[in-house]
Amino acid sequence: MTDLSAAAPALPAPRQKPSLLAPSARMRRRNAAEARFRLYGLAAIALALATLAIMLFTILRDGVSSFTQASLSFPVELSAETLDPKGNRNPAELSKVTTIGYGKVLTAALLAEVERRGIATDLSDKDISALISKDAPGTLRAQVLADPTLIGTTIDATVFAAGRIDGFLKGRVTLESAERDSNISPEQLRLAQQLVDAGMLTSAFNWSFLTNPDASDQRPEAAGLGVAILGSLYMMVLVLILCVPVGIAASIYLEEFAPKNRWTDAIEVNISNLAAVPSIVFGILGLAIFINFAGLPQSSSVVGALVLSLMTLPTIIIATRAAIRAVPPSIRDAALGVGASKMQTVFHHVLPLAMPGILTGTILGLASALGETAPLLLIGMVAFVDNYPSLPPEGILDPATALPVQVYSWASRSDPAFIERSNGAIIVLLVFLVVMNVAAILLRRRFERRW
Repeated sequence: MTDLSAAAPALPAPRQKPSLLAPSARMRRRNAAEARFRLYGLAAIALALATLAIMLFTILRDGVSSFTQASLSFPVELSAETLDPKGNRNPAELSKVTTIGYGKVLTAALLAEVERRGIATDLSDKDISALISKDAPGTLRAQVLADPTLIGTTIDATVFAAGRIDGFLKGRVTLESAERDSNISPEQLRLAQQLVDAGMLTSAFNWSFLTNPDASDQRPEAAGLGVAILGSLYMMVLVLILCVPVGIAASIYLEEFAPKNRWTDAIEVNISNLAAVPSIVFGILGLAIFINFAGLPQSSSVVGALVLSLMTLPTIIIATRAAIRAVPPSIRDAALGVGASKMQTVFHHVLPLAMPGILTGTILGLASALGETAPLLLIGMVAFVDNYPSLPPEGILDPATALPVQVYSWASRSDPAFIERSNGAIIVLLVFLVVMNVAAILLRRRFERRW
């Protein structure tokens, strides 16, 4: 061996060719990253579903009971001496008997029935009468004024029980909590349990929760969603009439006919900016323009609809333009190639293909407007309204409220019965939103066309 051969450097080991059967280190890192990404996605979906399940469980747990109501059933003698002393059945004279007189009639009837059934109690007459809702005398008075022939007869009356008694049947009020409650006593709850055993006090589905107007803080058991549902219906119909034609027409013009210049670019930017403006800003705008300047009645459905229309219109325009833009250009080129005009191309070919997206965006925009609260609070729809608005067109100018505002109003009251009813109102609102989303899906499938 020579010195030259001894000093020669060692040759590098031959490089192994990558094999399809043996993944490289880089491939293993990519596979690991992909597995982690899948895990992150599954964790995000699981977290979202868990949050939704907790929210729905909480709302249903606290709100389903609002659809049932405790009622007292007992015979009531409508004494002519108390309700019609002169005996001439004159409606003007009958209306002079206030709810205080009817309250005395109900109290006397309840005391007589308790005594007849042999229910022992040490409570005073006032404490026993407190088991009856303060709404019951007004309900009985309205019934008698509607049918004066009932005077002098004995009827089987079914009246609401007081809110605390209703809470006792639902488990919200207990003997322990009654000891710290100035509105109810443990003795009254024990009497209520005896009435349940005797069949006089029962709990059943409460349709009046969906039909009655709001009630005062002293009558939570009589509060209902009738005015709120009607007000929301009026507003959504008006928003549909105001937004859909204007939004679709503006979208068609901007997407198909408007020249591409700095003015249309400025309009598009402003539409996108309006869609991102907080809803409470639209409430301030509506208060300044529609109420202070135009003089429209405060807390009316038409003002609420105008405010929600301003807020919803940019969303509908953006959704409609996206649906029109999604139609392939080849459809337009083919229609123009066979001699169709621009108008015929848009209305005979582009719009039918874009209709599923337009309807979906419109319905989802209306559903979003249905749940808005802040702009409606600023125009006065938080006011206490216990009268139903009239039929349109006069009814859109009458005071009204809306479902999300009713939820806010009840949740801000201190009585636990109103908190329960606010959760029930949320359930009704969620049902409306689910119906609108299902309608969007069905309409999309109905009008969808494939090419």
